[in-house]
This record gives sequence, C-alpha cells and structure tokens, in this order.
Amino acid sequence: MQAERLRKEAPSEEAVRAAERIYILWDEALGAKDVDAAVALYAPDVVLESPLVRHLTGRAEGIVRGREDLRDFVRLVFERTPPTRRRRRSGFFTDGRTIMWEYPRETPDGDQMDFVEAMEIENRLIQRHRVYWGWFGVKTLQEDRYRA
Repeated sequence: MQAERLRKEAPSEEAVRAAERIYILWDEALGAKDVDAAVALYAPDVVLESPLVRHLTGRAEGIVRGREDLRDFVRLVFERTPPTRRRRRSGFFTDGRTIMWEYPRETPDGDQMDFVEAMEIENRLIQRHRVYWGWFGVKTLQEDRYRA
C-alpha cells in the first residue's frame, strides 16, 4: 500500500521539454549576464528564496517577490558575481513540475560555488525558485566576495 502511495506517474514528454528549456535558457542567461533573458523565464508573481537576497539587499528575509523586484535583484547579482561563481553542472531532475540541478563544488577546473537550484514550473515559467548553498558558497558570502 505505501509503495502505491509513493509511486507517481512519470512526467509527460511536454513537461520534461519545458523543464529542459528552463535548464538551457537559464544557463545561457546566466553566462551572458543577460538580465532581460533571465527575468523572462519567470512568472510575474514569482517567489525566489536565497541567502544571497539577504546578503546583497540587507533584507530581513531572503525572499524576492514579483518579476520587477526580481529584475533589480538579478541585475545586482550579475554586476557583482565573483569569479568562483561558475556554471559547471551535469544534468537535471524533474517530476514534470519541479526541476532541480546541482553546481558541485569540485570540478575538473577547480572549486566553484556550490548550489542546488530548485524551480517550480507553471505554464512554462518559473513560479518558485529556491537556491540551497553548500559550504564553499557560504564561505564566499562570509568573505563578502559579492560586494567586491
């Protein structure tokens, strides 16, 4: 019985393609530091959560709400990205609604900031985005490298 409750249907091919589209376009926007391209991937009422929000904005919460607030935050992030914020990753996981991937610390080219990105997709747009930081990424914040 419990196994039946835990078993879910495989995501549709369309849902997997929508997740893959986000995975590819997010990386392209990040690499180009293209604020407009990045923000276009998000729903108008998006919610993004990350320790970087508190660090860069001084807010009590690490939350960005809405596309316009997101635009200001992404612009700030792209202006201050330290060299250890690279983009090496190797695939994603999706259940058709949520997409997740990891930027591992250790890479063939040396250490990079380590994150797990989790995005909930609705109508082919990112509705919720959460960024979970590893120790090397946290160390980067503690050393204030985003402010340099």
